[in-house]
Amino acid sequence: MADLGTQDLGTQDLGTQDNPLRVAIVGSGPAGFYAAEALLKAAPVVLVDMFERLASPFGLVRSGVAPDHPRLKEPIHVYQRIAESPGFRFLGNVTIGRDISVAELQNCYHAVIFTCGAQSDRTMDIPGEELPGSHAATEFVGWYNGHPDYRNRVFDLSGTTAVIIGQGNVAVDVCRILAKTADELRHSDIAAHALEVLAESRIRDIVMIGRRSPAQAKFTHPELRELGSLAGCDPVVNPRDLDLDAASRAELADKSNRAALKSYEVLQQFAARSAPTRPRRCHIEFLKTPIELRGEGRLEYLVLMHNRLVGEPSHQVAQPTGETEELSCSILFRSIGYRGVAIPGVPFDPVRGVIPNRDGRVIDGAAVTPGLYVSGWIKRGPTGIIGTNREDSVLTVNALLADLPQLDAGVRPGAAGLQARLDERGVRVVSYADWQRIDAAEIARGAAAGKPREKFTRLDEMLDVLAAATTPRAKAAEPIT
Repeated sequence: MADLGTQDLGTQDLGTQDNPLRVAIVGSGPAGFYAAEALLKAAPVVLVDMFERLASPFGLVRSGVAPDHPRLKEPIHVYQRIAESPGFRFLGNVTIGRDISVAELQNCYHAVIFTCGAQSDRTMDIPGEELPGSHAATEFVGWYNGHPDYRNRVFDLSGTTAVIIGQGNVAVDVCRILAKTADELRHSDIAAHALEVLAESRIRDIVMIGRRSPAQAKFTHPELRELGSLAGCDPVVNPRDLDLDAASRAELADKSNRAALKSYEVLQQFAARSAPTRPRRCHIEFLKTPIELRGEGRLEYLVLMHNRLVGEPSHQVAQPTGETEELSCSILFRSIGYRGVAIPGVPFDPVRGVIPNRDGRVIDGAAVTPGLYVSGWIKRGPTGIIGTNREDSVLTVNALLADLPQLDAGVRPGAAGLQARLDERGVRVVSYADWQRIDAAEIARGAAAGKPREKFTRLDEMLDVLAAATTPRAKAAEPIT
């Protein structure tokens, strides 16, 4: 990996005090902040403007990490330090592709890095998937985390059985939030509207279903183990599901697959438990694929196909056996992966749900699109953990810096060149100083309720905080200079 501090500009005057390299970053999640960090540490003089469609920064670390996992939100402290760096500016409540076009952005910056993540979800593509009661896990996660996009979603928890399709950590998060008592969640930063609904939940059986065997499940053992230590819920695993085929046993015997073996050992512990005694039960089931959702006007039943595995170790696929079962359920969450959303004016791969790229350089067909770059999930798909995005973003920034001799060195105005357009279009830009006021108000609201924070879940609530500030600067959008 190249040292970002040793880039040689040669005779190129781009990246000097008189002509700083101006870079726009679209998206304020981990990939965006790590890209900003790498740019600001580079040898050229760089000014970074970060655009975010929400009024709040930090992406899925704020709105995707489960409220009862506060330690996973600690990277926000790193992002706060980056945001306070000289040369960095945050422009929240600005949607690229709607409020500002990509072409307008390119006119004001030497380079643009898209780090807007994977905002949508994959579908099962089966009959009945559109029935009321069938949801994406992304909607539920956003709802209980206070994401403005999902504030008005309605989740009917008046039935007794909830099903989660998928066996990654997001699926485990959904299981755990459904399984916990209100008292277990009350002092987290879960959204107040979600806690109110969850406190009245009548769900008693939570069923997490995977299409392959325990050896291929994607959850990690610390998250899985938590399901065994809940106050009001017992984990349930059928010992027969732990009888693996030879290929799966070989996978678990592979020393490079220790994480899967540890998860399997947790499942063995669950299977060895005595009969459940707590009010709720979390069933973990394998080798089943949903093939149809049924119900009169809303979801009532899920039809499952039983599977068997075929193939060599680490390359096994699930094949239907022809045996089916019908499971009564009142609500279902699919957690089978995320996918990116196309941005007008940027190439997009609709099959993979990513912006096509080569080493972080955006490509259109086989041709590189000058000045456009990509990092994070919108670059590689929804893989890795929060920290994975740091190396990914550094690689993209290395590519950008290596391209400096080919970039147009003309002076660019940055965000100041967008001020008139934003004003004409009635966009109230939320600065980082604005966000700090909103942040302080959320923390104060939380303190009153015995929580780390009580999030604002609507844009107008956030703007009201700014309008109520005592200084004139806070009452209106600050001019961009």
